[in-house]
Amino acid sequence: MRRDGDTLVLVSEAGVHRLTPKTDRIVRVTYSKDAGTRAAVKPGVVHAGTWSPWTYDDADGVVRLTAGHTVVDVDKATGSFTYLDVDGAVLLREREHDAKTLEAFESFRVLADTAQVDEIVTPDGVKRVIRDVTKVPDKTLYRARLHLRWADDEVLYGLGQHEEGVLNLRGTRVFLHQANLKSPVPVLVSHLGYGLLVDTYSPMIFSDTEYGSYLHCEADDELDLYFINGGGLDGVVAGYRQLTGDAVMLPRWAYGYLQSQERYETQDEILAVAEGFRSRGFGLDCLVLDWITWSEGLWGQKTMDPDRFPDPAAMVEALHDEHVRLMISVWPNMDEKSANYRQFKDADLLVPGSTIYDAFQSQARELYWQQVREQLFPAGIDAWWCDNSEPITPEWSRLVKPEPDAAHYEFCQEAAKHFDTAAMNAYCLYHAQTLYEGQRGEGSGKRVVNLTRSGYTGQQRYGTILWSGDISATWDTLRKQIVSGLHFCASGLPYWTTDIGAFFVRKGLEWFWDGDYEDGNQDPAYRELYVRWFQYGAFSPVFRSHGTDTRREPWLFGAEGEPFYDALLAANRLRYTLMPYLYTHAYRVWSQGATLMRLLAFDFADDETARTIGDQFLFGDSLMVCPVTSPMYFGVGGVTLDAPRSREVYLPAHPGGWYDLHTGEHVDGGTTITAKADLGTIPVYVKAGTILPTFAPAPSTDELDTQNVYVRVYRGSDATFELYDDAGDGYQYEDGELAITTLTWDDAAGTLTVADPQGPFAGQLAGRKFHVEVIG
Repeated sequence: MRRDGDTLVLVSEAGVHRLTPKTDRIVRVTYSKDAGTRAAVKPGVVHAGTWSPWTYDDADGVVRLTAGHTVVDVDKATGSFTYLDVDGAVLLREREHDAKTLEAFESFRVLADTAQVDEIVTPDGVKRVIRDVTKVPDKTLYRARLHLRWADDEVLYGLGQHEEGVLNLRGTRVFLHQANLKSPVPVLVSHLGYGLLVDTYSPMIFSDTEYGSYLHCEADDELDLYFINGGGLDGVVAGYRQLTGDAVMLPRWAYGYLQSQERYETQDEILAVAEGFRSRGFGLDCLVLDWITWSEGLWGQKTMDPDRFPDPAAMVEALHDEHVRLMISVWPNMDEKSANYRQFKDADLLVPGSTIYDAFQSQARELYWQQVREQLFPAGIDAWWCDNSEPITPEWSRLVKPEPDAAHYEFCQEAAKHFDTAAMNAYCLYHAQTLYEGQRGEGSGKRVVNLTRSGYTGQQRYGTILWSGDISATWDTLRKQIVSGLHFCASGLPYWTTDIGAFFVRKGLEWFWDGDYEDGNQDPAYRELYVRWFQYGAFSPVFRSHGTDTRREPWLFGAEGEPFYDALLAANRLRYTLMPYLYTHAYRVWSQGATLMRLLAFDFADDETARTIGDQFLFGDSLMVCPVTSPMYFGVGGVTLDAPRSREVYLPAHPGGWYDLHTGEHVDGGTTITAKADLGTIPVYVKAGTILPTFAPAPSTDELDTQNVYVRVYRGSDATFELYDDAGDGYQYEDGELAITTLTWDDAAGTLTVADPQGPFAGQLAGRKFHVEVIG
């Protein structure tokens, strides 16, 4: 046992433990078989500093490390750890014996020029599958396992996005590998206010079953983890961001409405859709061009087909004149006939046995951006859709969906034929780095926006928005999507979205084509589901519709004055109305490590009911959103239902209670109520003691009247809101080019004080007016 700089080193027959306090609330723990240093690149964690004023002592068979708010006890007889807060409360225990294990195995490296491949057709295009390949020994790696003991009533969240829709991960198994319908993040979060970041880039398994409670890494040099004593879920997420990087701000337009479709095929069609939104008064900030913008047969080529898009720059300029941005789909794989592919092939910068560029290599990332810069960026493209960022998806070539464990091990086997075994989950992280560093290097003044299907540790620092993959249109899917998003955001990556209305609407032969609605947007049952999904989407971090086999433009769901149309318009306008509240919270995401879409356990961890609710969530600090997740009007096949137009809502105890956002009606907390939920209404409740700034609705975020702020004050306690403003795009906010206007409510006196805006951007707010309404 010795102190080596800021690391406590513990050596035993079983191996070497190293404990390194990173802050007064975060301790890094590694366990290896020997005392040698590890050479593996760890791209997710960027925090290099340590926290020096820690102490340790050795008494009564226990080594105790004390680092500010965090205490770690190590049992010298067993090597098991116990993590406590500074007051002595136990947060987490390891198993009493053999808590950590490392099982050695020999990994192999693929010789690229020996690969024998087959080509298969998938929903993500034609892909190569290695049938046979020559492998040579590479290095010794370990299957690392950490056995844990949970508190009896402990509730666990996180680990990224999963399909199953289970909120409390206790009693489950979660397989963390990249797939179309899942996005793993190795961050486990407890309602007790701590988190574990496992710093691995291999597939991982979480298990809490009759076979044990453990975290298992498939391939690594050592067991490497960070214990984060957050004092609450906000603190855990802030600690994760401190380790892995701040979540950069998206441009303000990215918080408006994004319309997508598989797929818009021509320049004329794109411009017509934009005009359709403008002529009908629906807010729109971005249109999305999905795949096959390239010429026929040139998959992944970063050019646009001149027959269908004769003048991309003019198209983008016309959209910009209407305050609409354009996002375009770019892919990591390229057809062998394309010029882009030949450049990578000639430079030997492809993933072995594939047509995928090798994002793990800096030269490949530079070449990829060079192609984007030369062929797409000059047209004025505003954002990127990095589709297929988990390019190895064996389950999507299956007719029948494999069981989760089978899918996990098939991924491990197939990915190992292409990638370093210890880095199989990290491709998407490097791919995101390509676009972010490339665009920022241009100095264009545009914030990077990258919609992508896979995420991993640290990806929030690259301007990414994660979406939940190619889901199917059922009410059950909608319910599960709510839980998926809450887990993902609790894992530390703040920007997540779902295909509103689901990607697949009809049924098909393959397992993934499993929607309930053969008549698409002409089916009143699908229209009802779409409205409810759209209402939920209006309270998601990113508000975006997308899908195949039926169009999603809102006017295709009815005409003005009809219930479906009017409900969609109301939800769309509500999103724009809330923009000052939303954009201020986006600033908090960047500056304070905050979370926008919040499990109830973020604010009500002590409430046993609240922490296990998966169909309600907080949007920002003050709004309780309660999506409707079952049909009330039409069943599958268009059968008319006679169901109550309401849903049960649990309102946790809160000083002063809650208010209905739509009516202003006051409701006490600590109770379950029956909330009105007719087709045009998604139940939303506001905490008493809230200052809620709003704008008048507008056709786009550019056209919002930011000089008139409509402030609702919900009485019940004193309140403060620090309203944030900046230019809406560019990175000047990083240098302080912003303004904060502090609004303070004195509940006893019934007065709202609006301070002068502070900051270099304050001059842009001269003449701003505040229109105040006091609720309650």
